[in-house]
Amino acid sequence: MMLKINLPQIYGFFLIIMLFSCSGETRVDVSHIDVDIKIERFDRALDSLQPDNVLAKNREWLQRYGYFYADYMQYMLEAGNPLDSIRLAPVLTAVIETDDFNALKASVFEVYPDMAAQEAGLTDAFKYFKYYFPDIPIPRFIAFFSGFAVQSPVGEDYLGIGLDMFLGADSKFYPALRESIPNYLSRRFTPENIVPRTVESYIREELYPQNDLDVTLLQHMVYQGKVLYVMDRVMPDVADTLKIGYTTQQWEWAQRYERDIWAWFLQENLLYEADYNRVQKYLSEAPFTPELGEHNESAPKLGVFIGWRLVQAYMERYPETTLPELLGISEAQVILDGSKYRGK
Repeated sequence: MMLKINLPQIYGFFLIIMLFSCSGETRVDVSHIDVDIKIERFDRALDSLQPDNVLAKNREWLQRYGYFYADYMQYMLEAGNPLDSIRLAPVLTAVIETDDFNALKASVFEVYPDMAAQEAGLTDAFKYFKYYFPDIPIPRFIAFFSGFAVQSPVGEDYLGIGLDMFLGADSKFYPALRESIPNYLSRRFTPENIVPRTVESYIREELYPQNDLDVTLLQHMVYQGKVLYVMDRVMPDVADTLKIGYTTQQWEWAQRYERDIWAWFLQENLLYEADYNRVQKYLSEAPFTPELGEHNESAPKLGVFIGWRLVQAYMERYPETTLPELLGISEAQVILDGSKYRGK
């Protein structure tokens, strides 16, 4: 199978606020749902690899880790096909003896002596997933490092967590990677991003992949908005800035100019624009959005932000709509018309 990459207690008034989701719907009770996520530490398993046991470990890991191990060796580490152990062995031996490999391994182990916080966050999120989508299977969660190849891969039966892509924004490794991983991306390579990025990958790759027929900006916006709205529901305590990947300043800017952003999309006739070269600037990761704001202080991917607002507005008007029903609405125009969204 080819890899699919791509509290403190609160009392009184504040407790009441926390009992409501962004749609105004009372928070659902998931305490009875039997989910207990444990993250398998393949990064720890790698520590047992020695030049004299490569063949034995290859056989063991093929059996133990299955699809993940095959994907890891071929597409993440790019060491080769584990079924061809004769060719794989010398490549792996050379990799584990490099200073870079051992320095990265040491940093991963230092930042993540355990993953209890991430296991708790994923357990909570997948309890909500099982509440809204009872029939979904719970995948394996496997942590690894691969030399900054991939962050949150989704494979045949697993969700991967590339710990070398969550070492903290001030990690000593990231400045050397600026050409391939600019600062506006690596600032989010923090432990608190593991749960939202893993959940987001699961939604996009497993729960609700985007339709290839989505070509207009509106279709892209509504798809992105649905993804973020599902994140609202399954991670009700996670900050909105973490869900969308904004800094506090970017979030405040987008909120402040929300009406102006919407007016810009209408003025420029962008909603039904199907030229991806023209609309991708409103959807893609970037330090800011060109054409909007002064001195490059605008928030990026404003089409994603407005799409989120559209879907939230729709669900506020139709609170009886279930999450599966929302995802089943294939026409973006239905969401736009039903939302009565006017930029606020």
